[in-house]
Amino acid sequence: MPTPRPSSSWLLLLGAIVALGPLAIDMYLPAFPAIEQQFGPGAQLTLSGFFIGLVLGQLFYGPISDRIGRRKPLLFGLAVYTLTSFACIFAGSLIELTALRFLQALGACAGMVLSRAVVRDRCDAKSAAQAQSKLILVMGLAPILAPSLGGLLLEVADWHAIFAVQAAAGLLFLLWAWRSLTESHGEAHRSEKLSVMQVLKTFGALLKERRFMGYTLSSGLAFTGMFAYIAGSPQVLITLKGLSPGHYGIAFGLNAAGFIAASQINARLLRRVDMNFLLQRAIWLPGLVTLSLLGLELSGMLNLPLLLLGFFLYLASLGFISPNAGAAALATQPQHRVGAASSLMGSLQFLMATLVSAWLALWQRPDALPLMVVMGVCGCGAFIWHRLLLHPARSR
Repeated sequence: MPTPRPSSSWLLLLGAIVALGPLAIDMYLPAFPAIEQQFGPGAQLTLSGFFIGLVLGQLFYGPISDRIGRRKPLLFGLAVYTLTSFACIFAGSLIELTALRFLQALGACAGMVLSRAVVRDRCDAKSAAQAQSKLILVMGLAPILAPSLGGLLLEVADWHAIFAVQAAAGLLFLLWAWRSLTESHGEAHRSEKLSVMQVLKTFGALLKERRFMGYTLSSGLAFTGMFAYIAGSPQVLITLKGLSPGHYGIAFGLNAAGFIAASQINARLLRRVDMNFLLQRAIWLPGLVTLSLLGLELSGMLNLPLLLLGFFLYLASLGFISPNAGAAALATQPQHRVGAASSLMGSLQFLMATLVSAWLALWQRPDALPLMVVMGVCGCGAFIWHRLLLHPARSR
């Protein structure tokens, strides 16, 4: 099968579908006070329910798509996302909204898993890394624009309008995928059978593969550090360092822009440089940045400009780490279990992100130490797992 250009229209569609996840996470954050005013305290539970849905849901779509193809599971996931987004409008309690958010995540994660699988089906390893970089350009706009869009909707309507917009977006992308997305996983490459035992056996085999786990853990831990930043930076930057909410939004947007810009530089460099070379040159940066920030915090020298610079460098490094490590991980797998590999990658990634968010929520201090330590563990862990699991594999 010829490798299409990563700028093809199907890639734009995949980026839009993947963006549904960040849209569902970030768009309704400004509505927490309004939701709690109607249902009482505990709006954070609805976000936790969504993350649990992402962790569990991703485990199913990949193995199923390896057996029956990518298109049908993707359309099913989009339908679930659309219907549950619409149902959230009519939630009568916090428990109902949390349950619906869990189901909404089960739909949203289809795009996260299957987009990687479709890219791997249609591209060789290097072109897949370029395609993943271009996906970041599309889906990376969602966390920048979504909170502002949610805030604007709350100016003219109540929180129900946010889920109405999410339902409309889901329906739009469902119709788009129905009309234009063709099957990428042909009969010749499909797995022979699908059963719980077979899926568990496949996941067990993947967990034992040195190279696959090296790429998965190094990129997953680096990505988890970004979730720690998202969860902990409002308290550190606004409460502790005195940044205004408006300026925090600008800083958040600039950091996200750095992530997107780095991913596009990565796509250009891949035209003449090997993706593993770029990954090796970037994987040390998150650990170095976070150790530097931690040292400055312990010495009492961590000021606002240095903190903002550190956050920017950390997120920018992900523009080189995420697409290259993700493409390299899937390139280690035969075509008949690319979906399962993508499922395990995504589920482990969001499991680590959920645990880190809980860690930060439980570890409360009147300084930036918790965030610096957690990001340091993630950044250094990414480098260590890369060295332990991938360097020996290359030297043999």
